[in-house]
Amino acid sequence: MRAADAPVVVTSIKPIHSLVSAIMQGVGEPKLIVDGAASPHTYNLKPSNARALQDARVIFWVGPGLEAFLEKPLQALGRDASIAELDNAPGLVKLPFREGGAFEPHDDAPEHEHDHAEADHDHDAFDTHLWLDPMNAKAMAAMITTTLVAADPANALTYQGNAKALNDRLDALDAEIKGIVAPVKGKPFIVFHDAYQYFEHRYGIRVAGSITVSPETIPGAERVSEIRHKVGELGATCVFAEPQFEPRLVNVVIEGTRAKSGVLDPEAATLKAGPDLYFTLMRGIADSMKDCLSST
Repeated sequence: MRAADAPVVVTSIKPIHSLVSAIMQGVGEPKLIVDGAASPHTYNLKPSNARALQDARVIFWVGPGLEAFLEKPLQALGRDASIAELDNAPGLVKLPFREGGAFEPHDDAPEHEHDHAEADHDHDAFDTHLWLDPMNAKAMAAMITTTLVAADPANALTYQGNAKALNDRLDALDAEIKGIVAPVKGKPFIVFHDAYQYFEHRYGIRVAGSITVSPETIPGAERVSEIRHKVGELGATCVFAEPQFEPRLVNVVIEGTRAKSGVLDPEAATLKAGPDLYFTLMRGIADSMKDCLSST
């Protein structure tokens, strides 16, 4: 099949686009909706995105718990496409939301209507940052492969061969990250928003709390004071910002403490889209944690 004959495939966010790109190599390139430094938490669909959804044969997204902005457009524009909701992939590890203490209750966030506020939609709500565990990435890759083979059987062997190579790379990445973070596993730190459970769960990392429960909800003075107190209790630690969101809050939290600041990029805002992005993303998180925590 020539590239011009490749199925039109649309993906929601960069980490998913990366996995799909790796499996489609040699056949075609998927389109990406949330590009550049945009975040699915705050994204507004563009006319070009709507056209892509209309033209798509296959659409991949995590699900309404993360990309709430896509739910209605998919119903209206994606009716002719095969839509794969990857949070339904068999074999996924799904973790419930954390609440209380340094992780504020989700029900108390009135503006919270994207990745953490799908209790009305899904009574078994879970943290949707599923890709931050390479074993979950393998589960999603299996569903991606099955979906592509069903939609485009002429290229089944290419998809399946690419999927096997991707699985091998993900296993190697998992072993690599274990080695990177091993020296700092016991050191607690604070994150901007609670997006890293899957990384923590996989690698034994200790997140002590988050500044905000969701990135679109700016925390109040009481919340910031609570986190400052938590940083003080922990002693020297790190507080991690994210590139898309308000970095001054991190500076306020660490002011007058021994804590240092770093940056984590769970949605790959600063990375160029493509088949290698997932690996750059995961190594970047591991390296940032090691660099900041090693210096405390």
